[in-house]
Amino acid sequence: MLRLGVHVSIAGKIYKSIDRAAELGCNTMQIFSRNPRQRRKTFVSDEDAKEFKKKAKKAKINPVVIHIPYLLNLATVRKSFYKTTIKEFISDLIEADKLGADYLVTHMGSYKGGTEKGGLSRIVQALNKILKETKEVKTQVLLENTSGSGHWLGYKFSHQKIIFDGLNRPEAVGMCLDTAHAWAAGYKINEPKGLKALLDEIDQEVGLERLKVIHLNDTQEELGSLRDRHYAIGKGEIGQRGFNLIINHSKLRELPFVLETPRDGEDEDKENLNVVRKLYKIKKVENKG
Repeated sequence: MLRLGVHVSIAGKIYKSIDRAAELGCNTMQIFSRNPRQRRKTFVSDEDAKEFKKKAKKAKINPVVIHIPYLLNLATVRKSFYKTTIKEFISDLIEADKLGADYLVTHMGSYKGGTEKGGLSRIVQALNKILKETKEVKTQVLLENTSGSGHWLGYKFSHQKIIFDGLNRPEAVGMCLDTAHAWAAGYKINEPKGLKALLDEIDQEVGLERLKVIHLNDTQEELGSLRDRHYAIGKGEIGQRGFNLIINHSKLRELPFVLETPRDGEDEDKENLNVVRKLYKIKKVENKG
């Protein structure tokens, strides 16, 4: 069965996001649990969290995915901000668990002002502190791949390998694959050979079993551009041929797909969801990779 959803707004009350996802016919979804570009100001109330879980169960939304705020940076060289990131990350993870979320997706961070090696080391240290303080939490943290722009880590999966190898509780962490980011990082995923190469690298470095969610996004940027810009499904460089390969791949088709495509309203969400649904109905693509 196709697990397909979009990133939805939490405007009004956080549980309203479930209604928005259900109205689009989604059976999975992603949200920000708070403003993604600001420091935490409030917490979700017990009542709202209870209603959120109730609505998600009734609408059969599974899994529920929450994205960590953009502001946080696990790899920062700024000591005070590093401490703030860890503190707020712990709060976000506890709150995600309170909401019954299955996964909390995070970018791996920017090492600007330092080195890749140092940045990766700081991520490991930060995650070990976070996971030590959240042993009772069931929500799994997912590391998302990046486009490789600037000083962002995670554009190749040897980075994720270093993280997993350094974790005290690696079972508490998984991976999220963003298709637009992979394309920008140089993975030619719109052809069988290129998609196989990507999946082989993930499997060799960290294990495909750690891949839990796919952010399904197209892009108008050139292959290897390092530019992180999303676009409507099938209308960019990855194209319908690429998404046909991705969503019907024997090693991916059972995973949840979440769209983060640009939109001015629900019509764009509906259009993108329909494109994916139509592609998924195509006879299963046989993949040996």
